Amino acid sequence: MSAKVLGEVALLVAILVACASTTNDSSPDPCSTEGALSTCSVPTGSPEDYADISSRYFDTMDHSVETVDPPIYSELVARWEWPPWLKLTAFGAENIQTADALLALYPSIVPERDCRAFEVQPFGRCRVVFYYDAHEGRGCPIYEEFTFNDAGEVTFIEAWSDQPSMLPMDAEDSWAEGEGVSRLSSRVPGLGTPSGLIDLEGEAMTEAASTDPDLADLVARARDWHQTWLDELAQSSDEMWVEGCGW
Repeated sequence: MSAKVLGEVALLVAILVACASTTNDSSPDPCSTEGALSTCSVPTGSPEDYADISSRYFDTMDHSVETVDPPIYSELVARWEWPPWLKLTAFGAENIQTADALLALYPSIVPERDCRAFEVQPFGRCRVVFYYDAHEGRGCPIYEEFTFNDAGEVTFIEAWSDQPSMLPMDAEDSWAEGEGVSRLSSRVPGLGTPSGLIDLEGEAMTEAASTDPDLADLVARARDWHQTWLDELAQSSDEMWVEGCGW
């Protein structure tokens, strides 16, 4: 057999091996694993539902609302508020209202709300303005996002001061739809499963947190969220409001 023929046979074998490897690739679909990210999810509710639920969240913090119909939260819902706020301010459905009791010290109304639904997670996003009695009624603009599971429960709440230097997206990207948006919710393993439950000790979480400092911080705080939240609160001052609200 000539060298030319041998070369052609070798090339053919290489092609067949490559095709077989591609065909028999048994790597699991990352969206079908327990570590699925929120970007794997597709909406199971209507746009009106996601916008309404997101707005109802602010009813729980608005003392002018007489009848409150709060969102339904996932068992392990997490609320992350970026600095100058206090990072993990609640972990677990039963703790959301407990943590919000602190807001009674800063009676607020939230009359300015623009809540919208999106086809990709976070399905609910709001731009709102809080007005605090304890701070002479001055407005505090906030941008907030809501991630949902397939049952329509809120699994992750993420908030930023609505100040140009503190938002996760570029100035021209009003609703964080572009590339390069820096949100934690899209990096949390498990939020893309049907239940959206967060497994702090899971293999996917451990692996992701080993290279993501923000995610590692979330895990550490969630293991003792009461204490870490109280520690953040003790270290805060009125400068937090000045910086976060743009006063």
